[in-house]
Amino acid sequence: MTNSIKFPRWAIGLALVGTCALAATAPKAVVPATAPPVADDIPFASPHAAAVSVPSAPEAWGGARTGSEGTLSDRVVTYKIAATLDPDKHTIDGKQQLTWRNRSAVPVRSVYLHLYLNAFEGPGSTFYTEQKQNSFGFRSGVKVDKGGWGYTRLQRVEQGGAKVNWSYVHPDNGPSTDRTVVRLDLPEAVAPGGSTTLDIDFFNKLPRVSARTGYYGTFHLVGQWFPKIGVLELPGERGATAPRWNVHEFHMHSEFYADYGLYDVSLTVPKGWTVGATGEEQGAPVTSKDTVTHHFVQGDVHDFAWTADKRFAKPLDGVYHGANGPVQVRVLYHPEYESNAKPVLDATIASLAYFSKTLGDYPYKTVTAVVPPYNAREAGGMEYPTLFTADYVDDPRPGTLDRYMLDFVTIHEFGHGYFYGILGSNEFEEPMLDEGLNEYWDHRMERAAKTRITANTWLTKALKFDVSMNPFDEQRLGAMLDNPADPLGGNSWDRYSSGSYGTVYSRTATTMHDLEEMVGHDALERAFKQYYATWKFRHPSIADLQQTLAESTGQRALVERVFAQQVYGTQKVDDRIAKFESEEVLPAPGLVEWKGKPVELTQAQIDKTVDKLRETWKKAHPKAKDGEGPFPYHTHVVVKREGASVPQTVLVRFEDGSSKAFRWDDASGERWARWQLVTRSRAVSVQLDPERRINLDRDKLDDGQTREANTAASRRWTADVFAALQSLYSVMVTL
Repeated sequence: MTNSIKFPRWAIGLALVGTCALAATAPKAVVPATAPPVADDIPFASPHAAAVSVPSAPEAWGGARTGSEGTLSDRVVTYKIAATLDPDKHTIDGKQQLTWRNRSAVPVRSVYLHLYLNAFEGPGSTFYTEQKQNSFGFRSGVKVDKGGWGYTRLQRVEQGGAKVNWSYVHPDNGPSTDRTVVRLDLPEAVAPGGSTTLDIDFFNKLPRVSARTGYYGTFHLVGQWFPKIGVLELPGERGATAPRWNVHEFHMHSEFYADYGLYDVSLTVPKGWTVGATGEEQGAPVTSKDTVTHHFVQGDVHDFAWTADKRFAKPLDGVYHGANGPVQVRVLYHPEYESNAKPVLDATIASLAYFSKTLGDYPYKTVTAVVPPYNAREAGGMEYPTLFTADYVDDPRPGTLDRYMLDFVTIHEFGHGYFYGILGSNEFEEPMLDEGLNEYWDHRMERAAKTRITANTWLTKALKFDVSMNPFDEQRLGAMLDNPADPLGGNSWDRYSSGSYGTVYSRTATTMHDLEEMVGHDALERAFKQYYATWKFRHPSIADLQQTLAESTGQRALVERVFAQQVYGTQKVDDRIAKFESEEVLPAPGLVEWKGKPVELTQAQIDKTVDKLRETWKKAHPKAKDGEGPFPYHTHVVVKREGASVPQTVLVRFEDGSSKAFRWDDASGERWARWQLVTRSRAVSVQLDPERRINLDRDKLDDGQTREANTAASRRWTADVFAALQSLYSVMVTL
């Protein structure tokens, strides 16, 4: 939880000194108004907003897109930006025309902008405050040296030629020194259904690349770089009951949420520099004496990012032929990572094919993948509309662990183009809808390709067997199965730790895997296709996802149970075999009735009779297997439940090769179940979840028992150790 922080006088003094130093390198900024007018009565979304529990109205965000509309999305905002990069000072001069439409039924006198780069201006930002307080670091935690900070400064804001006053605000009650959200008090209110255009001059200093954006040497990844208007949500949208501004501060783990619109961006860089950006380039670049200007346009996206570098090699290009026409795929890379370029291109094209087939057709004409240069890995593993950064590895040969990681990061960052991009999930409040669902779908793609994570290295040689596992088994290792701290539907910042935030990836993927196993593979895929068709370009909530899955699979009770346990709650799953016995049923000493009289049978008499019957039976059945004989066997199985109720299967196998399965799907809360049966063959093993459908179970090693010792468990432990290391690395590179 983020609380308001008071800084001592000496800290404020240092902050002022830092501000003066920044002002020395930037053009003079207009001072925000000290006493701005009273804002509208439109509130902010709650600083602790998280999983929405009420489905959105059918008409939310303009209603479902049928394909007959003139645009893919109901465009709310238009950005026309001209920006010039100074690659030596790592600064950007920008001029922006922002046209915003008021979708609400009330006049709007104040609007709010994100100034994301101010998260990197110093230790007083919400971002750095949370990083310092958190029990774990963020990504690799690059240390910021002198000159490595970043910021955005507003130079001019006008509405129709009239000056606009502004002031910094803190929608999440963060430190007063945070400047990632600014309120603009408009000279003229925006009427219901009307639009307004704001003319904004801004100046950026990029940080040394550390978290999703910045520079290293000549390499520049320019993200979160322009003043970006917040989202005015209306009643019936993501749980809103009245108009509200969804405009959270830039938290350590939060990412982005914005309205769809049109981006028309001109980027000026030095001659000889290569540029990649969101959208389609319009015609040939325009050359002047020392610079080149590239013009990009893209509609129906909610962000824009770009990269520029004089050291990029000749781009590697490819084409995906999709239902909406050819998609131009480009990979940008430095010469030293030429070996990475083709794998990234191939994985991107394969991802286009898989996501288009299993979710819905890719709607844009371009995809640009960027392999970050050496020492700029912090820029890797990041997504923007039609542009993403991959990773780099030393050994991209097929079958190596490096190659697996390169492919996976590429698939993952492309996949964000669907869950973050086309569906427009709110990554502030419901990161599960992007990071989690994307992680799940990535592993579905790997499963379809029969991918296994392998360590064909010293570990395999030392253990004398292949240390490998499927991706879903690997995910469960990082999912806090034993004691989940936060519900999956929690927001990005009210988290127990960075490790708990990481479960947004692994625990969501594991939960959705288990739900798919319960409802069926085809049914779950059909449901996700419907989710995509209904909610593309519309910003769905978790409640909208639950409703679609429940309706499309036809298993509402099961879907609601899983969401209650894992998405809205924090219930662990922990079922185990508590007892397993299979004993021969022999006569017992005591009194029996014989011809109307009680007769006592002694143990000696019974033993003599049993031996005689065994001898007779063996002569009659010379080929009988061990465990077969004249007497039946009584098998006793008990399953103990320590956590949430999930549908389970118990499979008992017998000496003669036969088996018997029992189904346990008790949603009433029973903590144990018992089965007893009498058969002609002795039971040799009992297995809970024999098809491994329930990966949320905290310990799969106690799911089975055999009558004799089984060494398979030790091998599973070794694989788990290897997978734990991969879970850690996977979270690091994909955050």
